[in-house]
Amino acid sequence: MSSSSFEFKQFIIKQDKCAMKVGTDAVLLGSWATANGSRFILDIGTGTGIIAMMLAQKTKAHIDAIDIDELACVQATQNVSQSKFSGRVEVMHLSLQQFAKNTQKKYDLIITNPPYFEQSLKSSDEQRSYARHADVLPFDELIDGVVKLLDEKGKLCLILPTLEAEKFRVLAKKKGLFLSKLLRVKSKENNQSEKRCLMQYEFTPTEFSEQTIAIEKGERHQYTTDYIELTKDYYLNF
Repeated sequence: MSSSSFEFKQFIIKQDKCAMKVGTDAVLLGSWATANGSRFILDIGTGTGIIAMMLAQKTKAHIDAIDIDELACVQATQNVSQSKFSGRVEVMHLSLQQFAKNTQKKYDLIITNPPYFEQSLKSSDEQRSYARHADVLPFDELIDGVVKLLDEKGKLCLILPTLEAEKFRVLAKKKGLFLSKLLRVKSKENNQSEKRCLMQYEFTPTEFSEQTIAIEKGERHQYTTDYIELTKDYYLNF
């Protein structure tokens, strides 16, 4: 496959039109999110459509995938239409704010790999800035949208860097969303600190579980058993 596309076990992601290419964060989130019994799923900021199709692979749910970037929606629509999941994934060119305002639907699972840069220098590429910076979807507006759209027994799953994850946790709790599951992600086994946090939120406080996973062993591209086990349903080489 060329750099303009990425092949998984059950689908192919073309990414020549998207600012943000297939990355570890999306694969981690799509692999980790529990969607058992979900009938309706919302993917916020779908990009290439990778997470939507990962969830389509593991569920029978109908998946709505939204993105504010028009080219990303064109790309996601192309990827979905060429997959065996095309009948269950609908891509829409909308911001979360617009979507939440105009729908009465409720979702069993809401999933997002959200923009999170707040004060870093913006790229001259407007499309890439949309994908990376929280200006277009601040955490408080993301949480407000989730609170409106999530079923009372539903779950929110997302991935954020460690510092941003803690900020999000504080804001979410104020709006009645409680952290029920946390996976801390380290890039290498010998690292002392994690680089990402995978989080699951629910409306009802429940028993909290926390784990840590490392992606690589000491050498680059030497993956840990835990990472292989988590992502083996998707990566061709696992």
